[in-house]
Amino acid sequence: MKRTVSTDEAPAAVGAYSQATTDGDLLFTAGQIPLTPDGDLLDDEPIDVQTERALDNLAAILEAEGAGLEDVLKVTVFLADIDDFEAMNGAYAEYFDDEPPARSAVQAGALPKGVGVEIEAVASLESADE
Repeated sequence: MKRTVSTDEAPAAVGAYSQATTDGDLLFTAGQIPLTPDGDLLDDEPIDVQTERALDNLAAILEAEGAGLEDVLKVTVFLADIDDFEAMNGAYAEYFDDEPPARSAVQAGALPKGVGVEIEAVASLESADE
């Protein structure tokens, strides 16, 4: 049965979506942008800083369900400019080092609020139950 997930440690949903949904086995996050939980938009920061903020938001949502980045199975990274891939990847590698999840990275036509990166993930909650 589907259940929505929400935490004050990540930016609140600002539209007709949830921070994440789960069926108890898998967790699907909404795309996370470089927006702080307090509402500060980091759109003018370098892409590595934007990537770190988006991943911090993602980690907070996972933590709300007792999971962590090590439980992530698949990540999709949307970049406003694919030329930012190397800088994004450098920051991303700091979060996923030993056994990184599967990942796709694509250039999007435009991202919400004019940011440079948006990141979504699918995670297993199996180890969170143990």
